[in-house]
Amino acid sequence: MTTLLQTPPLALYVHFPWCVRKCPYCDFNSHTLQGELPQAAYLARLAADLAAQAPHVQGREIVSVFLGGGTPSLFSPQAIAQLLAAARAHLTMAPDAEVTLEANPGTIERGAFAEYRAAGGTRVSLGAQSFDADALRALGRIHSPAETQRAAAELHAAGLANFNLDLMYALPGQDAPAALRDVQAALALQPAHLSHYQLTLEPGTVFAARPPPLPDEDTAERMLSECAAQFDAAGFERYEVSAYARVGARCRHNLNYWTFGDYLGVGAGAHGKLTYPQRGEIVRTTQLREPRRYLAAPDGELSHRVIAAQELPFEFMLNALRLSDGFAAELFESRSGLAWRQLDRPLAALAQRGLLEFSAAGCRPTRRGLHFLNDLLLEFLPETPKKSGVYAMSMATPEVAAQR
Repeated sequence: MTTLLQTPPLALYVHFPWCVRKCPYCDFNSHTLQGELPQAAYLARLAADLAAQAPHVQGREIVSVFLGGGTPSLFSPQAIAQLLAAARAHLTMAPDAEVTLEANPGTIERGAFAEYRAAGGTRVSLGAQSFDADALRALGRIHSPAETQRAAAELHAAGLANFNLDLMYALPGQDAPAALRDVQAALALQPAHLSHYQLTLEPGTVFAARPPPLPDEDTAERMLSECAAQFDAAGFERYEVSAYARVGARCRHNLNYWTFGDYLGVGAGAHGKLTYPQRGEIVRTTQLREPRRYLAAPDGELSHRVIAAQELPFEFMLNALRLSDGFAAELFESRSGLAWRQLDRPLAALAQRGLLEFSAAGCRPTRRGLHFLNDLLLEFLPETPKKSGVYAMSMATPEVAAQR
């Protein structure tokens, strides 16, 4: 690593690990709520967590906050206000910080979105997934299409028009026309942002153990192509492999992940990443995953791992290659501390295969490259892990698993 390393922007991720019910496809750190929600105890632990980590980012400004899960909207607006007050007490918050709350339509009571806005939320990510009742049942979702439509109406009424809808495709038994109907139903709700994910069978999930009948690869590809055309026609730009946004509505928190920015991870199972230019180190942090262990742990207990220099190209590319516009060479150098020239060989190989193209400032994945993203990433794996299979080629990076 060289002296090129610079301090990047800093975000805050807060994890809420409980759900009313665990979905059979979900491999996130979420747990079915048993009994009463330990709201007060968890808020106290989060505040202590913030206080313990604050000295590591003294003098740095938080540009965005993401409250993810699990289901953060199980916590009351008053609880969210209390959490954000604790964040402001221990950290320096940018005056225009983006504050996103993940919510499921089935766990929001009417009128609550106005209260979440009053608590400090500026953006909501709503887990719609589908607008077909049978598909929602197959996915184990607890809400109905009508509840999503009501939630979207409440968001507009509350002045939170900058909201995201999560949408999935290649669902059990789904065909291309059904996937398009979901997109059309989502667009009718006038979101500012859409996340569009293919359903995949992740290890350790119920679906992995008992796979449902899914569309074949050709059908899934047709769904993606036809849905992307609908997004484009509606004025949404695909700025990331699974994200579409109206002009000015790109998720700033997610962009910080994809440009290899820093973030504090607070809450059960939360991941963090911090850069220390003076020490020439980039450190990943991980909180205790199981909620009861996290609640019982001493303040400030979390694991730290310095990212080895030979792993940094892969770590950077795992994020930055998701961006449709690509990235500049200077970004790679300032965020990794490594020289751009050391990537000459893998970049040239990918360009020759039609997976990557060079721009005036740096490079970007081609349309084909976005579709075969894992193939791009393999070029940047350290030689020994590549041969031994240490790295699992999955899109479920710490960043992806922590946000929408």
